[in-house]
Amino acid sequence: MHDRPHDTLHETVLAWYAANARDLPWRAPDRTPWGVLVSEIMLQQTPVVRVLPAWRAWLERWPAPADLAAEPPGAAVQAWGRLGYPRRALRLHQAAAAIVERHGGQVPADHAALLALPGIGSYTAAAVASFAFGQRHAVLDTNVRRVLARVAGGEEYPAPAVTVAETRRAEGLLPDDAERAATWGVAVMELGALVCTARAPRCGECPVSSRCAWRAAGAPAYDGPARRGQPWAGTDRRVRGLLMAALRAATGPLPHAALVAAVPDESLRDPAQRERCLDGLVADGLVEPLAGNAFALPGLA
Repeated sequence: MHDRPHDTLHETVLAWYAANARDLPWRAPDRTPWGVLVSEIMLQQTPVVRVLPAWRAWLERWPAPADLAAEPPGAAVQAWGRLGYPRRALRLHQAAAAIVERHGGQVPADHAALLALPGIGSYTAAAVASFAFGQRHAVLDTNVRRVLARVAGGEEYPAPAVTVAETRRAEGLLPDDAERAATWGVAVMELGALVCTARAPRCGECPVSSRCAWRAAGAPAYDGPARRGQPWAGTDRRVRGLLMAALRAATGPLPHAALVAAVPDESLRDPAQRERCLDGLVADGLVEPLAGNAFALPGLA
């Protein structure tokens, strides 16, 4: 029997992963599907070092979806702390409630059922189906997309948004065996996180550098659409973060004046920014307006 074109690539990456994978609790043999789901939501746009203590605290407090669903959504937002993008906490609470209502409190293994949960997109559904249940799905996070763009596409970076062609390429590179495909997904992800990094790839340490199309082409610089950074100072994200920090730290509802004081004038880009951000937090369901011009995290008044 002849090797299929990608067998050697699979063997090389999987062997590298077996020797170099980080010991992360959501990869441990005793991890639960709920623990995998929580990790995937927390790891979106947040580095592992910040997620680890938050994930452990979350699973200790809410070891199953029903435990989280039994509490008000504000408890999830409060426990989210400084992970950023707190709407993810609301999505997790909504997903937990749906898991209890639709699936008897058990995270569903079916990919379509995962995708139907509130706040669960195509990436998270594929990741949970793969990493929690050993299924065969293309898992396209930022690290995987970058590795495949370089190794298979000959480009330094992928397009800003996932393309149909990119998805087909990832699916074409999946091993046929489901369990092996699931490990391949996390192995490529780890390769991107540790070696094939965005700014300073360590090609000399890469197990597949000899078959990397980007290296073979002379490592041409990215010439696609502009890749925007994420500024912080003076942005709405910064102001929203200050407002949320004040509400998380409060023992009860805060009057409007206290929220105003939580965002000093020097943090503002324009005079209306503070009120605009507070209105946005209310519209997003992250802050609950109360009588007497006071505010609290949802359900914690």
